[in-house]
Amino acid sequence: MAPWAAHDRPFLDPAVVARLGTLELKARTIVEGFLSGLHRSPFKGFSVEFAEYRQYIPGDDLSTIDWKVYARSDRYYIKKFEEETNLDCHLLLDVSGSMGYGAHHGMTKFEYGAVLAASLAYLMNRQRDAVGLTAFDENIVSMLPASARPGHLTALLVALDRLQTARATNVSKPLHQLANTLTKRGIVVLISDLLDDPDEVIRGLKHFQFRGIDVIVFHILDHDEIEFPFERATRFEDLETEDEVMAVPTVVRHHYLKTIGGLIDHYKRELGAAGIDYHLLSTSEPLELALMAYLSTRARAL
Repeated sequence: MAPWAAHDRPFLDPAVVARLGTLELKARTIVEGFLSGLHRSPFKGFSVEFAEYRQYIPGDDLSTIDWKVYARSDRYYIKKFEEETNLDCHLLLDVSGSMGYGAHHGMTKFEYGAVLAASLAYLMNRQRDAVGLTAFDENIVSMLPASARPGHLTALLVALDRLQTARATNVSKPLHQLANTLTKRGIVVLISDLLDDPDEVIRGLKHFQFRGIDVIVFHILDHDEIEFPFERATRFEDLETEDEVMAVPTVVRHHYLKTIGGLIDHYKRELGAAGIDYHLLSTSEPLELALMAYLSTRARAL
């Protein structure tokens, strides 16, 4: 069942989002509209699972239960106190060269991932969660520790705005480096095209699990990479090595689609078996879908 009907609050097309201006405006527009839709939603539970409430835990004072919320959702929720500690959330954004593909569709994978990271940070800040940002290619290139202090969201958005794509990919190395530094329970959100050795990536993600941290993966691919719509002889360039190759799409399409489909299936199967939330996102799909997936993971992590 959809969280709310399209006519209630249509999802924003990424091509529209790309024209909104600053990263902060993009994030605020997406999140505020998304939350507005959730509050009007008949979808049980989601309309109250952010800043003001948390689910009732046995042992809580029964007098703190909000019975109006119970009447709407058939679940027990209590008003949270300002000083309650929430989750530490860590955003991991891939800024390797391959993420630079896709500008002809409105947003590159990197731009889409950056807006997604900004929107998640905005949402996390609304929930009073501590949020951090790590950007990486073959190494960690930028890192902001998780914080919920005033002004931290602005600092994070500024850091996101300064990022650029350039170098080669090595997803697993930064994952292990970050996992070794985290000491508090929380959530790690990986935003990447995952164009790397999948077994090494999966090992890196499992490292977080070993440390008691929940993981959600947003696998960002351009429509071209998923569908391979090319018809005429085309020159393909590796954005990380600058190697070029001419290919006739009708000759290579079957092999390509089998390869990319196998990669996606491998991630979906292995991450699912490990209890890691995996979501494939095309850059043509609304970012709100990722926010809903994140809220679902967060609800289980509490």
